[in-house]
Amino acid sequence: MEDVFIVPERRRHGIGLAFFRALAKRAVEGGHAWMEWNVLDWNEPAIAFYRRIGAVGRVEWTDQRLSGDALKALAG
Repeated sequence: MEDVFIVPERRRHGIGLAFFRALAKRAVEGGHAWMEWNVLDWNEPAIAFYRRIGAVGRVEWTDQRLSGDALKALAG
């Protein structure tokens, strides 16, 4: 999945909570130990929501991306 986005006028109606609750249920039922996702560091409303549902940010880890010419160069 690329993005989870709730349009502003639909926020605060439990949609995001229901979505993450359903994913958590699938994770637990599937025997998975955790869920993990990325959020942009400037997206304070999303980060606040994630903290409210109990998510914590990872420390000492940063996302890395290889694309475009660098990806093609490495592929040789």
